[in-house]
Amino acid sequence: MTIIDPGSLRGAPCTQAIQRAIDEAAASGGGCVVVPAGEYETAGLVLRSHVELHLEAGALLRFTDDPDAYPVIRTRWEGYEQDSYRPLIYAKGETDVRLTGPGTLEGQGKRWWDAFRADALPAARPCFVCFEDCQRVVMSDFTVQNSPAWTIHPLRCENVSIRGLTVVNPSDSPNTDGIDPESCRNVRISDCHIDVGDDCVAVKAGTEDADVRVPCENVTITGCTMVHGHGGVVLGSEMSGDIRRVAITGCVFDGTDRGVRIKSRRGRGGNVEDVSITGLVMNDVLCPLVVNLMYFCGKDGRTPIVSDPNPQPVTERTPHVRRIRMADIVVTNAKSAAACLCGLPEAPLEDISIVNTQIHLVESEPQVPVMNAVATPVTCAGLRADYVRGLHLSDLRIVGARGEEIMLHDVK
Repeated sequence: MTIIDPGSLRGAPCTQAIQRAIDEAAASGGGCVVVPAGEYETAGLVLRSHVELHLEAGALLRFTDDPDAYPVIRTRWEGYEQDSYRPLIYAKGETDVRLTGPGTLEGQGKRWWDAFRADALPAARPCFVCFEDCQRVVMSDFTVQNSPAWTIHPLRCENVSIRGLTVVNPSDSPNTDGIDPESCRNVRISDCHIDVGDDCVAVKAGTEDADVRVPCENVTITGCTMVHGHGGVVLGSEMSGDIRRVAITGCVFDGTDRGVRIKSRRGRGGNVEDVSITGLVMNDVLCPLVVNLMYFCGKDGRTPIVSDPNPQPVTERTPHVRRIRMADIVVTNAKSAAACLCGLPEAPLEDISIVNTQIHLVESEPQVPVMNAVATPVTCAGLRADYVRGLHLSDLRIVGARGEEIMLHDVK
């Protein structure tokens, strides 16, 4: 174990002292580098194999908001390979990488958000923590706040454990997702509290433009609380490499726009399949359960074919969603609609079930329950399903709906 001398961390940025300790530990075969209690200024850090960076209680690392302090690298951002500022904490191709708490990481994101809104950056904003092509990754117990963009981004990693994190970004901060595992295998996210300006947890698998499509599979999300955010747990919309075998259980959502949502669109291809969603409690959400294959945000999302109601030819770029089970869910104060299940006429959703679920609606200003071009603002709408094969509803109670509680169109 190496405990960094607090004297070497104070005053000027402490980047060199921390990075040197990490590199020396890696050169000696690995070890734990401890940041002691205190507040310290730093630029970006690169983690190495078999090294744990541990933040003691009371330790705060404040990362500079000067873009010149971060080199531009080529990496994946929002599903596309592009130039991006290197993440504030980064590792690539490493094994046994650990970042642990209970200290705090401060990203000073405001300058990044303002520059993004002004279109004043020559490259994409950096993620806060990104481990790319790594094996056996552990992140635990720390607080991370004010990220420039996505906060925690494991990319093409295997055997990832994320537990006990507190992730906090302002509700109006752009693209500040909480935890986004992308094209990873064997991911466990547990006991985290996430309060952010975009999706709280978003499971992704790249876009149709990727040279090699890598699935995201074997993912568990348990015991988390999710506050604000556009979605509590989201699968997609970048899912061209397939998202499969996902279990979401024992989570609480409060004030998220949507609860659990699966989203994609024509042209993206890929499958979302074998998903279990159980034991959730939600309050103050627009629409608790969403499956949407006409998602219109991002690159090419507004092209006419995305929302065309006419059947299109089925190709390798047709997305498919199948075998989704939602059960034992309690929702209070849902504002817009109870649920929206939106397949495609040429690719209906397959084998969708909602079991032992109560959804209580409350009057509000009409808003769109699902983000596509055909949705209209509503309040207190029931469950609407379009283009589904194998829809199973059992012990489903919808309270407070205006008009029909269940509305089906081309459903079997």
